[in-house]
Amino acid sequence: MKRLLAILASVALAINSLAAETNTPPIGASIAKDSRCFELRTYYAAPGKLEALNARFRDHTCALFKRHGMEIVGFWMPTDKEQGAETKLVYLLAHKSREAARQSWKDFSNDPDWKKARAESEVGGKLTEKVESVFLAATDYSPVK
Repeated sequence: MKRLLAILASVALAINSLAAETNTPPIGASIAKDSRCFELRTYYAAPGKLEALNARFRDHTCALFKRHGMEIVGFWMPTDKEQGAETKLVYLLAHKSREAARQSWKDFSNDPDWKKARAESEVGGKLTEKVESVFLAATDYSPVK
């Protein structure tokens, strides 16, 4: 029995190792097999910089996302002060796959138009203090996949 448990533990470790190497997320039973890769991003604006951050997205970043194959699902801001109404911007992107997301972000970050827009918008200081990103897959019952 101990030997069987050791073998099973080794197999589980090998599978997890392989998944980590290929950056393939584990697929649960309720994950839609035809789901795109969604990316939920939360930006925490530097004090007094939320409107400048919105302007950069409105005037530059959204067009650059599209140029680099990122589909914008939507942008939101909290309405309650205690939830970040004055500092937080949340948005959702859709990518064809996790690899497509990785390539899109690489291309976006190397885009000279992005570098210029970022530099010009940050003349008075950085616009963000923190950025969080979570990759998501739709469930099999989700109306959006």
